[in-house]
Amino acid sequence: MIRNFVLLASEAVEHSVFGFNSNILETNLINIVIVLGLLIYAGRGFLGKILSARLESIQSAIAEAEKRQKEANDKLALQQEKLAQAQVEAANLRKQAEADAQKAADSILATVDADIARLREAAEQEIVTEQERVIIQLRQQVAEKSLASVQAYFDRGLSESVQAELIDRSIALLSSD
Repeated sequence: MIRNFVLLASEAVEHSVFGFNSNILETNLINIVIVLGLLIYAGRGFLGKILSARLESIQSAIAEAEKRQKEANDKLALQQEKLAQAQVEAANLRKQAEADAQKAADSILATVDADIARLREAAEQEIVTEQERVIIQLRQQVAEKSLASVQAYFDRGLSESVQAELIDRSIALLSSD
């Protein structure tokens, strides 16, 4: 590259005399070629290093992003698994609670049925006791009324013929034994 530059410069010196070139297009073209040649020669290593460093940083950034994405996917899968386990556990707890509630309801109903049966039995017993008490009370009242009417009858007095007849009957009953 430098050889080419030196050759161009030496040819330019041989064919022309140093002076002012008024053709702008010619002078700009030569200047551009010279600048590009120098940039390519001198900047090749520098630009290569910069581009290679940039490529490496992009590749490492992509690798890091892929790594983070994989970690995020792993964490997501783990959390989804935990969620599924929690849902299964919640369903089991709900079923257990429903079963416990049903057992409690059955137990309460059985207790209520037993209480009702016990209350009916006590009520029936109370009715029987009350009936017996009423019957005894009625017998007492009947006996008292009978005695009162007999007492009233005796208080009015017995006629002599009735008294004699009673005495005769009593003697007949005593003598027949």
